[in-house]
Amino acid sequence: MRDFSDQEPKPASSRPLYNEATTAAWVGLLFNLALGVVKLVAGVLGRSFALVSDAVNSLGDCVTSGVVLFGLRAAQRPPDPEHPYGHTRAETIAASNVALLIMVSAMAVGWEAIGRLGVEHSPPPIWALWIAGANVVIKESLYRYKVGVGGRTGSVAIIANAWDHRSDAFCSLAVLVGLAAVRWAGPSYGWADNAAALAVVVGILVSAGALFRRAASELMDPQATGPMLDRVRSIASAVPGVLGIETVWMRKSGLEYFVDIHLEVDPGLTVAEGHLIGHRAKAEIVAQLAAVRDVLVHLEPFRD
Repeated sequence: MRDFSDQEPKPASSRPLYNEATTAAWVGLLFNLALGVVKLVAGVLGRSFALVSDAVNSLGDCVTSGVVLFGLRAAQRPPDPEHPYGHTRAETIAASNVALLIMVSAMAVGWEAIGRLGVEHSPPPIWALWIAGANVVIKESLYRYKVGVGGRTGSVAIIANAWDHRSDAFCSLAVLVGLAAVRWAGPSYGWADNAAALAVVVGILVSAGALFRRAASELMDPQATGPMLDRVRSIASAVPGVLGIETVWMRKSGLEYFVDIHLEVDPGLTVAEGHLIGHRAKAEIVAQLAAVRDVLVHLEPFRD
């Protein structure tokens, strides 16, 4: 006995998750655009390559936010004959592409910073330090906002963006230290500015590597976390006629989940009676868990 697919999945139930994740992506894009422009102008006028490299990072984040927005939009497309399970993995694919884009931009900045290690710098103006300090505060605030959204929606792309902001905050702190060293220790410490730029690069690469590993892992269909599995078991067990649960497989696909569950029922039931129990179990799981897109139910005879 197979599934109970006469009840269509209700993708509208997950729409609030996508709406919240999309809003967070737009917030990050707009903040990164504003910060990137301000830091780029400040870096050019203040003759700080570390600040310019941080600006490139922020402007690059605008591109990655655009990729995330595209992925979230594509993930909401309904199933079609070529994609009967829908397009939910577009969000995860976007996250992996974001990681690769971040790595490429970081290596380009690092190459330029290494080439400028022997170049002497003039002390930056005090306002350049204020900009770097403000960026630390803004980026940390964005991290806390997005990690909350990512946790609520289950979006690996938004969580990755959150950690990218946290990485940017530490990198901006390194820039602040480099600028302060050049300003108060003198031009002979100009290497500190480029060293700070290299610290930015290292932070970006670490963040991008973690993002890529997480996205790649999700594409391999790992089992869902314990709390989610326990919730599915609890809902299914409460359905009248369900005497036991043999197996629960639950894989994450983008912001949503697909559930395979084996229910144990009275072996003396008719096919129609067993079908009804499975139908009710599926309906309850989908109704109570907004992130669950569809449930495949298999019936097993109950063995005491």
